[in-house]
Amino acid sequence: METVKPLDVASGKGKLRRAFVKVINVKKLTGVVPEGDKVEKVKVDKDLAKNAANLSESFDKLEEEYEKRLAMEALLAKLFATVSSIKSAYAQLQYAQSPYDPSGIQRADSLVVSELKALSELKQSFLKNEFDTNPDRTLVLAEIQELRSLLKTYEITGKKMECQLKLKDSEIIFLKEKFQESVSQNKLMEKRLNQSGPLDHNSPTHFVTYLHHTVKSIRGFVKMMIEQMRFSGWDVVTAADSIQPGVLYYKQEHTCFAFEHFVCKVMFEAFHLPYFSTESSSSKSSSREMFFERFAELRSVKAREYITTRPKSRFARFCRGKYLQLVHPKMELAFFGHSHVRNQVSAGEFPETSFCGAFLDMAKRVWLLHCLAFSLDNEATIFRVSEGCRFSEVYMKSVSEECLLLSESEPSVAFTVVPGFRIGKTSIQCEVYLSRSKSQRRVI
Repeated sequence: METVKPLDVASGKGKLRRAFVKVINVKKLTGVVPEGDKVEKVKVDKDLAKNAANLSESFDKLEEEYEKRLAMEALLAKLFATVSSIKSAYAQLQYAQSPYDPSGIQRADSLVVSELKALSELKQSFLKNEFDTNPDRTLVLAEIQELRSLLKTYEITGKKMECQLKLKDSEIIFLKEKFQESVSQNKLMEKRLNQSGPLDHNSPTHFVTYLHHTVKSIRGFVKMMIEQMRFSGWDVVTAADSIQPGVLYYKQEHTCFAFEHFVCKVMFEAFHLPYFSTESSSSKSSSREMFFERFAELRSVKAREYITTRPKSRFARFCRGKYLQLVHPKMELAFFGHSHVRNQVSAGEFPETSFCGAFLDMAKRVWLLHCLAFSLDNEATIFRVSEGCRFSEVYMKSVSEECLLLSESEPSVAFTVVPGFRIGKTSIQCEVYLSRSKSQRRVI
């Protein structure tokens, strides 16, 4: 007598059907059916066989639906894993762009393309109903792929945060140095003021002092701008050459003077016009006292606070215009990775960043110097020296003493770094960079 084994649901296809067939045929295998019950038994057997066939067909359908569902889950798992891989590859592409890494960009780009192709193949498989034959294995592999992609994304995020931390550390060091310089300069100014007595804004000495502070703030901003360029992977020498092409520098670090020239050129443009505007030049109704009031009003206030409280003032318009003129959109995109700062400045708001803070400090100094120039009895005028002019110690001052000491012939001007001023009969020297002769092409 044959025994029926318990059903195993996880076994292969058809086991359940065979088990039911065995149950139906068990009586046939155990003995002979009596003669009187033959007709009735035949009918019962036919009904049982029909029911068994229906049950077998139902179980086949359920098993087929289960396999389709499992295959669809495997397809979706593979889809999400591929999307995670694309996200990870795009993060690698962004990281390789700043600082610029050509090989890294190429690798990340190839990875993005390959993952997009895989995504396209998954789409075609779904449309053609071509599902994976081994969904269990695909589910495990998709989970592994997704975890690897997430791990790579977290690694890139960690590297970005490390770079930002280094940048913040350098900003902290720069601000500490600037703070110490400000403290020492304030002590020196306080000592001079105590010795000189009451402040006389008509004195050229006072104008020279403020010019000195203005130049220091310009150099502080230029230093930060060059640090941002190096951090963004820019070639500083090439950038300097694009500002002043063909200049032969005595030292490679002298390229910073080209950036100072550019910043001074932008910031002091239209300095000879009242409030840096052609609109104000037509009517010189503003008196010297009015300009000195502007000077005294802004001197003791922070630039950001003044712009926030008076966004439509002349000084606020001056800062917006000079920033948009000085900081090119491509430069801003390289520095910050976006153009949000430019959009905010255009809308009249300066973000609270160290870069914008350094710019506002410089803009405030230039504006105060401008107001002071127009408040003098003998109005201050600005001048620059053309390229190739013979060096004269009366009107010029070299930004580097090495240029004078190492020059084999009579030095000539390569470009003006900081403009000079005339107040009545008094001349304040402009600062220039001297050009090298062709025999001195080697950078020291």
